[in-house]
Amino acid sequence: MEGGGGGVSETEINNFFHVCVLVIASLSYCYYIASKIPSGLLRLLSLLPVVYLFILLPLRLSSAHLGGLSAFLLVWLANFKLLLFSVDQGPLSPPPPNLFHFISVACLPIKIKPPPSQVNHTAVKTSNHHKIQQVHESSFHVSKSALLALKIVLLGLIFYAYTYKQNLHESFILVLYCCHMYLQLELLLAISATPARALFGFELEPQFNEPYLATSLQDFWSRRWNLMVTGVLRPTVYSPVRRISMRVIGPQWASLLAVMAAFAMSGLMHEVMYYYLTRVPPTWEVFWFFVLQGGCLVVEVAVKRALGSKLRLHPAVSGPLVVGFVSVTSVWLFWPQLLRHGVDERVISEFFSTLNFIKEKVLNAILA
Repeated sequence: MEGGGGGVSETEINNFFHVCVLVIASLSYCYYIASKIPSGLLRLLSLLPVVYLFILLPLRLSSAHLGGLSAFLLVWLANFKLLLFSVDQGPLSPPPPNLFHFISVACLPIKIKPPPSQVNHTAVKTSNHHKIQQVHESSFHVSKSALLALKIVLLGLIFYAYTYKQNLHESFILVLYCCHMYLQLELLLAISATPARALFGFELEPQFNEPYLATSLQDFWSRRWNLMVTGVLRPTVYSPVRRISMRVIGPQWASLLAVMAAFAMSGLMHEVMYYYLTRVPPTWEVFWFFVLQGGCLVVEVAVKRALGSKLRLHPAVSGPLVVGFVSVTSVWLFWPQLLRHGVDERVISEFFSTLNFIKEKVLNAILA
């Protein structure tokens, strides 16, 4: 499969395979050797070569899909989890029961759901209550399935619309691209939960929680958008900053400072991700996007504390305002660097190239 027209070449696929082999070998070392070293400085030193290797590996990949995905999984998620692991914190501590689970949790955007018995040890449920709960859960799963199907249809329509790009306004194309990125991320994570359930033997928590239903910035960033990143930033940035600063400025101001620190780190890591996608020096637009979001969230929290339940906007009003604010500021600061360097064109080109490759292989298999 040659990469004509911006597609993923055989060389790229071979490089991706080599990256996977090195990742498995590195995490095997972490599981069998580094985990036996006492937590703290010694374990951190033993993990630093792996952290450095994970920073280098995505540079071997040039495609938007494989390169961007590898950078996110290795440079951000895996490295942050390994740094937490060095001090016996995070999802890798204590180590999962086997190497396969360790590798999966370390480098994939997954969070294992705790068993129901661990969620509430003391709750005593009557049979009637249990039946009512089962009915609610059944209806919830049906609605989730219908929503998943709708999102698949919408993503297909977006790709179909791309074939008429020359007839569409640039602003409308940008809206399509924003929806495309969100839908593709959520669908990949949602669909991957099914084989993960069968192969890994555990349930996975969703990474997105219908962000378009957010009623506040706090709701959007803390409980609905990219929950795996939120789960990594909380123990690595938010909690340490809050704990240290609380001694100086008190708990309330420490919480706000910790929020800003977490958003600043998210902005820095997004600049790093953009470098892997574009291979050009950062322009800091996306960094200021997250600083702006963090600053507005801090103001929102402070206003809520000052007013309490008074003058609280109805969700029907606050919801569109939040989604509109995030959307407008993302068009202003989040997307320009990617669009400036043609990452959107590469993503679309790679998708159609891969789709044509699959069609060709299926047709050859049928005719053979």
